[in-house]
Amino acid sequence: MVLGGIQKTSLIDYPGKVSCVLFVSGCNFSCPYCHNPDLVNGDRPCSSSIDMQTVYKFLEKQKGFLDGVVISGGEPTIHKELAHLCIKIKQIGYSLKLDTNGSRPRIIKQLINEGLVDYIAMDIKTDPFHYSPLITTVHNPDSILSSIQIIMESTITYEFRTTCVQPFIDAHIIGKIANIIEGAALYALQRFHNTGVLQPEFFININPGYDDAELVRLQSIAEPWVKKCIIRS
Repeated sequence: MVLGGIQKTSLIDYPGKVSCVLFVSGCNFSCPYCHNPDLVNGDRPCSSSIDMQTVYKFLEKQKGFLDGVVISGGEPTIHKELAHLCIKIKQIGYSLKLDTNGSRPRIIKQLINEGLVDYIAMDIKTDPFHYSPLITTVHNPDSILSSIQIIMESTITYEFRTTCVQPFIDAHIIGKIANIIEGAALYALQRFHNTGVLQPEFFININPGYDDAELVRLQSIAEPWVKKCIIRS
């Protein structure tokens, strides 16, 4: 597994916990608005001197200060070493959160069934039936729908989240997503920041973001379908 970066301390990535965030490199999606463009192609480890053994030693030393570890990316579930990484982190004694795009439901189910994750945050990019061609050229909506079902039927803490960026998201699409995740514990609508994205040229001559009032309107559409809907900056 190629480590694309490490954030040694975070107060916002794992709700209620002081966490360390591990960014794994490589992704099977190519969202134009991705804010981790260096991780998409899987070819930029953060440093040749930082390997997983160094990370494990760091986590051992931080026990008592850190509460949890977040595995993010890129897309962690494309890596066959993910389960081993989770096992090692759990053995050290940390609570573990996984950030995922939901494209690998079998891996998600395995991690849940084996007790290797405590919290899953799954991104829903747009209407699951319209990921292609802008999010990915090869897509089966059943993978996204299956991951949603697996997560919602589990007993772990979870959230779904959507970055509110045009043309991927509008009021109609938010309504469709909210209907699909009906009864979900938490749905986070994330503000889009048009800086450092994967394909800045995609957004030339358009205003892709939503202002505060528009985000509140999107929130009002989703709220009736889920237990809690928040706007996250």
